[in-house]
Amino acid sequence: MYNEEEVIEVTYRRLKVVLDTLGETYEIVFVNDGSRDGTSDIVRGMCKADPTVKLIEFSRNFGHQIAVTAGMDHSSGRTVVLIDADLQDPPELILDMVARWREGYDVVYGKRIERKGESWFKKMTAAMFYRLLRTMTSVNIPVDTGDFRLMDRKVCDALTSMRERSRFIRGMVSWAGFKQTSVDYVREERFAGETKYPLRKMIRLSLDAMTSFSTKPLKIASVLGFVLSAAGFVYLFVVLYQRFFTDTTTQGWTSLIAINLLFNGITLSLLGVLGEYIGRTYEESKGRPLYLVSEAINFSDEGDASRERLREEDKIGAGHRG
Repeated sequence: MYNEEEVIEVTYRRLKVVLDTLGETYEIVFVNDGSRDGTSDIVRGMCKADPTVKLIEFSRNFGHQIAVTAGMDHSSGRTVVLIDADLQDPPELILDMVARWREGYDVVYGKRIERKGESWFKKMTAAMFYRLLRTMTSVNIPVDTGDFRLMDRKVCDALTSMRERSRFIRGMVSWAGFKQTSVDYVREERFAGETKYPLRKMIRLSLDAMTSFSTKPLKIASVLGFVLSAAGFVYLFVVLYQRFFTDTTTQGWTSLIAINLLFNGITLSLLGVLGEYIGRTYEESKGRPLYLVSEAINFSDEGDASRERLREEDKIGAGHRG
């Protein structure tokens, strides 16, 4: 959750209806990613009235992918469902996800067959991003999917063991493997409020995805640098030939300036690619925690013991679905 006071109560009610329908014990873990409105106060009231509601309060805004990670870290169920609070992803689809999980799948992700309330630019760039990412990485990341998904406990534990800072959860799930399938759905427009993923954050997420799962940008930079160097040497021979064997003279410096601008621009771009990787290496080397929790409500030692029990059962091969 990030500044979702207009929608959070509706989100809670819809989740309760769905989870009560399952007839299983459950918990709802809300992660407040540094909201500056009344979101936290509303969820605190829910925690007092309903012991199945739990709240993780961040000390500040750490970002969407880190907030999702915190939810996985503090979950204790046999399965874990990731869902944003804005209701663009329908909670009712959880019933279908659980049904597929009971059939034996370890990961069930929502696949968007339609995106309502989004501009053509957002749809076009999203489609291009997913397909470009697929060609740039060796990991088979499904297209047209987000983080809305159900995961078995062993998958969740595998993800929580990965502590890199530049996180791209859907890519990490694909990298982990296990038996995966999808359920189709129509992504609705926001129930209320404004999008929390403007263009700037989308670009940052794209860079995290590219640099976390692919070294191809570095290889492309090397090939491009070699090609441009070869072209420069060829042009050098042309200039020398004109100087010593012809009467051709260069009029002005237009061509020289144009070439300098082109080569310098490309060089700086390649340095930028290298800088992205070096910067991420620097961030990882600090060893800081992914996030800081200022308060955790309705959690107990019993929940920690439950998580450990589930992990031990998974290790000895408990594979029963239900």
